[in-house]
Amino acid sequence: MSGADALAAHLAIGVTTVARAWEVRRKDGRRFGFTDHDRDLSFGGVVYRADTGMSAAAVQQGTGLSVDNSEAIGALSDASVSEADIAAGRFDGAEVTAWLVNWADVAARKVLFRGSLGEITRSGGAFTAELRGLTEWLNRPVGRVYQAPCLAVLGDATCGVNTDAVTMSAEATVTGVSDQGALVLAGASGFEAAWFQRGRLTVLDGSAEGLWAAVKRDVLFEDGARQIELWEPLRAVVAVGDRVRLIVGCDKRFETCRAKFDNVVNFQGFPDIPQEEWVLIPPSSARSRGGGSLR
Repeated sequence: MSGADALAAHLAIGVTTVARAWEVRRKDGRRFGFTDHDRDLSFGGVVYRADTGMSAAAVQQGTGLSVDNSEAIGALSDASVSEADIAAGRFDGAEVTAWLVNWADVAARKVLFRGSLGEITRSGGAFTAELRGLTEWLNRPVGRVYQAPCLAVLGDATCGVNTDAVTMSAEATVTGVSDQGALVLAGASGFEAAWFQRGRLTVLDGSAEGLWAAVKRDVLFEDGARQIELWEPLRAVVAVGDRVRLIVGCDKRFETCRAKFDNVVNFQGFPDIPQEEWVLIPPSSARSRGGGSLR
């Protein structure tokens, strides 16, 4: 008998011992379990803790393409969900699975909701997290856009560039942090200036471990040190001595794809698309048809 069938049989007897349980799986792989039962539950390799003050509103589910939605409410605790982790964005987009489970026999359980965390708000020592259903992904536009820049993300399946190659990435150590939040790095001197501009910086250890941000500016000093300015500050403190990983940047231009990556065969843009001003140019009476200027 499956877990859902066992739960249905249990519910049919009229006197039930059921509770709700939630699993939150962050993008870094860490898993958290919560339950509204008065004792911890354990199944599927996760311990669902009862001392977190976790509760959830009723899940709204509809037919068609309507988005299932609910919200989870819980107390902030360093042992479960800390305010620092929420502020750092570690729970952004985390996967959520909600269960109805027979706490007397946890093998009898059923999935009530599956989705991800949306907006998270904090106040008064507690948090409220929006739960977004799987149909949320169907609201996103898909398909290609007819434009000159490349549409691929550097390193994805359509691009094909190996960002783990020694010429495409480097590990460095933070040696200084400016008042504006720019990071001074040592250990990545074997690359030309602006090599990592429009790339990505990921923190490998310290309090900001696992967080990443896009690189706005990459300056190379004469002594080999680099200064990295980010488009948005990391939502945790990066200290001197922390290690970071840099990934090469791409400005999506055809010329860059050819000269920097030798990857024009996978270029996903349309470099020869006419400019917007083309439609404003009047017909020419010139006899020359050699492809020169029409003006």
